[in-house]
Parts: sequence; structure tokens; C-alpha cells
Amino acid sequence: MNAAGGLPAEGGEPPRGPVPPSGLLDVLGVASVVLDDEGRIVLWSPQAEELFGYSAREALGRSAARLMVHKEHLDVVVQLFADVLITGRGWAGAFPIRHKDGSTRMVEFRNMRLLDDRGDVYALGLAADQSTVRRLERDVALSERIVSQSPIGLAVLDTELRYVSVNPALERIDGVPAAQRLGRTIPEVLPQLNADKVESATRRVLETGQPVVDVFTVGRTPAEPDEDQAWSISLYRLEDAVGTILGVAVSIVDVTERYRAGIEAEAARRRLTLIADATTRIGTTLDLDRTARELAEVAVPELADVAAVDLLDAVVGGRRSSLGPTEPAVFRALAVRADRAADALEAADPPGQIARYGPDRLVTQCVRTGQPVLLAHVGEEDLTCIARSPEAAVLLGRAGVHSYLAVPLIARGEVLGALDLKRTRNPRPFGEDDVLLARELASRAAVQIDNARWYQNVRDTALTLQRSLLPRHPSVTGGLEVASRYQPAGATIEVGGDWFDVIPLTEDKTALVVGDVMGSGIGAAATMGRLRTATKALASLDLDPARLLEHLDRITDGLDHSIATCLYAIHDPHARECRIANAGHLPPARVRPGRPAELLDLPTGVPLGVGGVPFATTAVDLEPGDQLVLYTDGLVETRRHPLDERLDTLLSLLDDPERPLEELCDLLLRTLHQPDNHDDVALLVARAQPLA
Repeated sequence: MNAAGGLPAEGGEPPRGPVPPSGLLDVLGVASVVLDDEGRIVLWSPQAEELFGYSAREALGRSAARLMVHKEHLDVVVQLFADVLITGRGWAGAFPIRHKDGSTRMVEFRNMRLLDDRGDVYALGLAADQSTVRRLERDVALSERIVSQSPIGLAVLDTELRYVSVNPALERIDGVPAAQRLGRTIPEVLPQLNADKVESATRRVLETGQPVVDVFTVGRTPAEPDEDQAWSISLYRLEDAVGTILGVAVSIVDVTERYRAGIEAEAARRRLTLIADATTRIGTTLDLDRTARELAEVAVPELADVAAVDLLDAVVGGRRSSLGPTEPAVFRALAVRADRAADALEAADPPGQIARYGPDRLVTQCVRTGQPVLLAHVGEEDLTCIARSPEAAVLLGRAGVHSYLAVPLIARGEVLGALDLKRTRNPRPFGEDDVLLARELASRAAVQIDNARWYQNVRDTALTLQRSLLPRHPSVTGGLEVASRYQPAGATIEVGGDWFDVIPLTEDKTALVVGDVMGSGIGAAATMGRLRTATKALASLDLDPARLLEHLDRITDGLDHSIATCLYAIHDPHARECRIANAGHLPPARVRPGRPAELLDLPTGVPLGVGGVPFATTAVDLEPGDQLVLYTDGLVETRRHPLDERLDTLLSLLDDPERPLEELCDLLLRTLHQPDNHDDVALLVARAQPLA
């Protein structure tokens, strides 16, 4: 007997000792009756008592025919009885029998002759209620028909989890004929399937009797050795009528189509999510390099394991580029991103580097034709058409690059460059769906990259113009030690019109100027240049600061309605004072040894270009060692903090009158100029020196 108490499997070891009975005969209720050669009942089983209604005491010794057969059937029964005893041929069939209660019942018989050791002849009758037999036959026939014709794969495993029966549907599902299964376990039949999960569940069902429904599993079978299949498996323990464990029934539904549809739906959802993510993440600034990085970060790892964004160098410089069939492509690498692919990252062009790719390279073909280039399966010989050099090809091979895709970056009809994608860890090759997704990402990103490219070109031009207009002054002039800084705004906003100037005057005097033209871009920078030139010209006339601002006000009013703020101060080392006039500018700070830093209380005045309002000059002391800090609003104004709070912070940083001025400039910019402050800064710091 096996461990589970069931019957031995077909072809297995024979049982040693008794085995549990089958419940089939109990279901049939088979009765046994033995007659002697004169037709008298000599043996009567309990089942016969239940089937015919007579107790053994009532039946034994009596003629079976007269006890249980109607008169009209006596002759037939006598003849059948004689044939069994004389010829030895058995008889089987159904016959109407008279029950003790007077009713007539159809009973299924199997009659045969018996001989004892003395040669005496007996008749054995095995009987069962015909309706019970017919019902069982119908059940068996129905079960066989259902099993054989069911589209669901069905199998029966014995208590050792070996196949004892499978239906045709299961043969079609996994491609294994029934003859190759019987007597074998699931792992033996399907070694390429990870059957541990299924076999473990089957064993639990066998041990506990608790069915398991809809176990989802994925694997490959001889029917589809190259593609994953999916099944829903249900398991039930089989027992007979008396509770003997026979094995486990397995039903298998092929859900591969649903599984693949789910994968496609999930892929579509992820594609939509990726596109939505790209919409919000790409182009957050007008910085070209950052926009390229954002595109690479969106592509990895959802679409590729390695992504590079390269622009044609001519395009970066603001020129159009068209490649002939034999021309190489000169790229400027902007961004590269890799997901745990160090070798592939090393093989990529470092951001900022100029790279030259020959006409046979795939990325060159991509930008020349303006069409995607897909290499679903990359062989070793293909790497030389992908990498920039043989050494880089070796690194890509070491990284495990097995699939490649390049899509052009096209904006406003112009090919700007390419998005270069590789797969190393992701086992799936690039397909047409990936091409569509990559093109959509590239299309959305190209517009942002183009905007950033043109913005950067314009901004560089404006910044160059502005820097060319700013002064280069000596560190010591007249009676002042001077340091200055100019900090352009962040890349999201164009350069502004902030300026400063240090103008030597007669008699050791020095003019200090800080101003801010409202607006941004080349126009603001040009206006700033005009005002600075006018200021230098007027300063040479040794005008009072208020009078000088009045002249500047009239000049500004004629510059296309420009408006600017300005602070003009003249330092006289002999008088040890500064005379200052203010045109709508933030007040300067004065730092004196032994005293707290302070903001000078000056008449604010109106900005230049408003007109009609006089300016005032204020004289303030400036002893040797005292400092004057002039600045534009970009240093202290932010969107998140009150201006008073920021001015207090400025004063708190002016706590050391002896700090070197260059260090002080760096400290103020580093501490006060916030990353989100989209305005440029002009800073001018002067310390009074004793005259020689």
C-alpha cells in the first residue's frame, strides 16, 4: 500500500497485503444468491435482502422462481435456469422480479454455474437494481464524453502524482501525447516548465483535500517551445464512495491569449504613462543640456537600458546641416543615461564632447534620412556600425547590447540630431511598438530642444554683448579699493540690463555706479550700454550726482520708453565723504568698523525714464576702512521671502569690515543669489583707503 492509502499505479509495484475496497460495488448494491440444482435458495446475501425484500430466514430453502418470479414468467425462468446448469453458459440480462411488497422491479442479473469439490452443481446469481445500473452507466458515459470532448485540458494523477489519464485537449495544449505521459510526473513530462509551483500545490491538495482553483502559471512546452504560454490550473482530490484517496484531478485552461492581451494592455498603459511623463518632465527649462538630460532620463529604463541624445554640431551653432551619402556626421553629445550598464556608458560619447561618425554608422544614416533605424537583433559584426570606434564596440559587446534603435530628433522640418537607444538587461528586442513610442518621445522632445537651442544662442549673444559693455576696473582707484561681480540669471530667463561702473575723476575722486534696465534680452543689454556710455560722458563733467541723474533721465526717456533704476555716488577721499543720488534703486549698505552694518537712508527718487521729478543728493561720511556695498535687486529679491527679511540677511553678512573684498563678493553671491531667482545681479563693493 502506498503512503496515501490508494491503489498502486498502473505498472507500479503490486500491493503487499490488503488494500482498501472500491466503493463501486457499494454504489451498485450487488446482491449474491446461490441456488442448488433444484432451484432452491441455499445462500442469501444481505444485499439480496435489501434488493428483494426477503430476509435470509424467509428465503433460504425456498424455490427462487416461486418466491420472486411472476407466474407468467415461470416457464422462461425454468428454461434459463436449466440452460445455465446443463450447458454451463452464463446468462446476463434484466428481468422483472416480484418484490416482497408486491411490486415488480427490473433487476440486472449475471448468472453462472458453480461446482463444488464433490461435483455438485449450483447456480450463482449476481443482481443489482436496473435503474441504479443504468444511472451509473449514464454517468460513466457522460463523464467519458465530457472528458474526451472538453476543450479544457483534463488529467488524473495518482497518489504519487504520476499521470494515469489525460484527455485529447491536454495533448493539444502542451503538445505531449498521452502515451508519453502515463506513469510519469509533471517535471518528467515537461522539463522546460517550472513545475515546482504546480507540483507543490498538487501535493497540498492531495494531503489536505482542499481544492485549489485558478492557479496562474507561465512557461514553455513542446507545442510552443519559443514563446511563453499561460494556463489557469485547478486541482481537486479524487476519492471513491468510501473515502479512499485515488489521486488528483487537474483541469487546465489555456489563457495565453488573455495573458498576451494583458501584456499588450500593460505595455500600452506604460507607453501612455511614459508619454504623459515626458510631457511634464521634458522642457522644464530652456537649458539645452538639461532638456537633453530630461529626454534621456525619461527613456531609461522604461524604453531602453542605455540612451544618448546627440545633436549635430552645426545645428547647435545655429546653422542648418544637410548630410550627403558619403559625408560623416559631426555630433555634439548632450546627454547619456544608462541603467546598470557601466561598459555601455563608457562606450558612449561624454556630454559636451564632439564626436565624428562615419557614413556607414547607423546614427549617421538616421540623421541623414530623417528615418528611424532599427536593429532588433544585434550581432557582433553589427557593433562596429553602432559604436564610434573599435574600442567602443568591444565595450558595447561586453555590456551585452543585443538590440538597437535610433530615431531622429526633428523640429520644424529640421533634423537636429538623434535619440540613440540600446538594450542590455531588458531581454526583449526593440519592436515596431517601441519605434512608435521612441518617435513620439523624440518628436515631443525635439521641439523643446529646438526652443532651448535657439534660446541659448540668443542668450549667449546677449550675454556676450552685456559682458563686453561691463567695465574692467583696477582693484584700487583714487582713495578706494574696489571689487565687483556680475552674475547672469539662470538659463530659463534671458540676460538682463544690470550694470555697474567705476569711473576715476579728478582730484582723486571716484564715481561708483550701479543700475538696472527693466526688461531682458539684447534690447535691455543695448540700453544698458547706452546708459553706461552716457554716464561716463556725464561723469567727466564733474556734475553733482542729482544733476547727472536728471541728464540720464532725459536720455532714458528717448530710448524707446525704457525705464531703469540707478544709484550714482562720488567718493571724495579728501573730504572723506560720498555724495549719492538715487533713481528708484535699492539703498546701498555702509559698513564701518565697530558699528553694525546699515542701509543708507536716501531719498529714493523715481526710476530713469519716468521724467518730471527732481533728484536729490545726499552726503554721507566714508572714513578710511569704511565700506560701501552697491547692488541690484537680483541679489536680494526672491518670490518666497519678504524684501525686508532679505535686506536684513544682507546686513548680517556684512559683519567683518576687514574681510577681503573679493571674499565678500563671493560670500554675498553664494548666500543670497537663490537658484530660483530669475534675475541677473550686479555687485560693487568699495572700501575707503587713506591717501598716500
